[in-house]
Amino acid sequence: MSPSTAPPSHHRGPADHGVRSQIVVAAREHFSRYGYGKTTVSDLAKSIGFSKAYIYKFFESKQVIGEMICANCLADIEAEIRKVVAEAATPPDQLRGMFTAVVEATLRLLDQDSKLYEIAASAATERWQATVVYESRLRSLLLGILEAGRQSGDFERKTPLDETASAIFLVVRPYTHPVMLQHSLEQVKRAPVELANLVLRSLSP
Repeated sequence: MSPSTAPPSHHRGPADHGVRSQIVVAAREHFSRYGYGKTTVSDLAKSIGFSKAYIYKFFESKQVIGEMICANCLADIEAEIRKVVAEAATPPDQLRGMFTAVVEATLRLLDQDSKLYEIAASAATERWQATVVYESRLRSLLLGILEAGRQSGDFERKTPLDETASAIFLVVRPYTHPVMLQHSLEQVKRAPVELANLVLRSLSP
């Protein structure tokens, strides 16, 4: 997990300062052990060995630190999704791969670290900047798949492209949202395939 992801807009101090990265790495470890919701900036400062005032020189709040951690997690998930899409041979296969990879990568976050999942849940529910950017990048990836499918003749061209992308993203969005996904665990094995097939049928020329 790289701490080099661009910080949210409410950071303080030099963006490339080494202490900033040190705080983010230490905070991730602390949140993993004790949870995000139960940790205060004072708790975090004590565990790292810094004063609370010193941490506030770099971060406006605990949430901004959480956003940095969340942004790093989402960057890793996005990279995994893009890798699956890039390896697919055709636009229909890319769309199937995207649906499956979104679910599997989000589930992995849920399974591997329940404490960090608290951050992801807060970020998604409260619409932190990191999640807004992540969803925007996934929409851009989806648009690229749709454009390629139209050029190859795999997808219909009558529906406005933005409308098509928005509708499909509404289908996949519950599986990018950790809270929604948590309530759909019984369907996650079959849902990505069934939903992708349904979408592909609707895209047929």
